[in-house]
Amino acid sequence: MDEAVMNETENSNRRPLPPEIRQQIIRAQRNEVTEYHIYKRLARKVKNEKNQSILDKIAKDELEHYKIWMKYTGREVDPSWWEINKFYWIARIFGLTFGLKLMERGEEKAQINYQEIGVEVPVALRVAQEENDHEHELLAMISEERLTYLGSIVLGLNDALVEILGTLAGLTLALQNNRLVALAGVIAGIAGALSMSSSEYLSNKSEGNHEGALKSALFTGLAYVVAVVFLVAPYLIFSSHWVSLAVAILNSVLVVFLFTYYISIANDQPFRKRFFEMVTLSTVVALISFGLGYLARVIFGIDV
Repeated sequence: MDEAVMNETENSNRRPLPPEIRQQIIRAQRNEVTEYHIYKRLARKVKNEKNQSILDKIAKDELEHYKIWMKYTGREVDPSWWEINKFYWIARIFGLTFGLKLMERGEEKAQINYQEIGVEVPVALRVAQEENDHEHELLAMISEERLTYLGSIVLGLNDALVEILGTLAGLTLALQNNRLVALAGVIAGIAGALSMSSSEYLSNKSEGNHEGALKSALFTGLAYVVAVVFLVAPYLIFSSHWVSLAVAILNSVLVVFLFTYYISIANDQPFRKRFFEMVTLSTVVALISFGLGYLARVIFGIDV
């Protein structure tokens, strides 16, 4: 925090603040000290020295912001330990970038109107600028291996949702037997996962990415298998092939929703466009395959 900002707070006339402004400042103060504890706690756990340094730097900024607000409220504010534990574990499980960016989008911040506070406390505008620019700048510097392979994961998920959902839709009408459809889906899924993994491996090798080729292949294959499990599982749970197909389609939408949401947070990408693109593509392929299954049943006189 620059010296001018600190001086401005120290030279404040300390006139009584309107109650609604004071409440917002207290919320901002609680938010700062909560995030300070989250960043410090994560900094102690990460092994990457660069990431540790970035987290310590942001934690320091959060603590300085907290002290600025304390000059106006004249009181200590306890952090939200629920928020600390929640975002700490989200960051540990789903990755630093996702967890911290999700935290920065939190509801508590949405309730703080820095423009309104700035009318009474001009320093609020500078603090808000640091929150928006400096933290985003530092968070973008965090290096995380899992984000490097998001492209491979997208490839595996998208391919599985399109191919396997289409296969299941076609076979559902052609065979009308859940066990046979599930068996065919598992076989097609395993073959597809191996095919996609080997293709991703060779593609990376040909592009000179020798070190990451194997990991890219593994991430692609794993994502493919996860999608296959979600799609085939209904055929092993329900007796009606129509119900199984409906649940498989719903599962595909759920997988797309969860992963698209993750990408939109971690990579700051638009959610709706990507979500509807993937859902539309997999649904259209499923409908076409369903129609082909019907034609195959009629043309070849299949009756299982």
